Amino acid sequence: MENNMVQEAAPKYNYYSPAEYLELERASDEKHEYFDGQVYNMAGASMNHVQVSANVFISTGSFLKGKECSIYSSDLKVTNKQKDAYTYPDLLIVCGKKEFDDEMADVLLNPSVIIEILSLSTRSIDKGRKFFYYQEIKSLNEYFMIDTIKQRVFTARKQPDERWLTELPVETGSIFIETINFHLSLSDIYNGTGIE
Repeated sequence: MENNMVQEAAPKYNYYSPAEYLELERASDEKHEYFDGQVYNMAGASMNHVQVSANVFISTGSFLKGKECSIYSSDLKVTNKQKDAYTYPDLLIVCGKKEFDDEMADVLLNPSVIIEILSLSTRSIDKGRKFFYYQEIKSLNEYFMIDTIKQRVFTARKQPDERWLTELPVETGSIFIETINFHLSLSDIYNGTGIE
């Protein structure tokens, strides 16, 4: 069940190095994210969060079948070049050959698109701190944040000069995932949720 508190949960541990975090995380039955030496528990997800994730995964995955890009769900970690953050994006798309942090192949280094689904407990983190760290991932071209309060998707795209441009939220029609040349309709994203 999703934690509806808007404040961020306290870190689980004191300072840990990236290597220490990975060792702990790989031995854990629960998921934790890592930011600048602090380890945070991940909250459970609401039914709407899970439904939106499934909808995006199915629609986008069907479109990508047989293409060079693939979509993955929230069990794959990503990190940036500084390795000062390890996160589990709700969904990510990787194009071409996948590059991993080590032989365990559970930390992806080259996502092309990251999609986070905003909930009350994570929206400020997804729109703030995570976006800051995601901008340090060289391969990343687009970042989408899908709201679960109302039908609304926030988009940020990397520009040719490496700056990130945040666009006006999309509230009708479809979002365009430029990296894979795909229009994903809001009706498909929010199908079965009752979110208007």
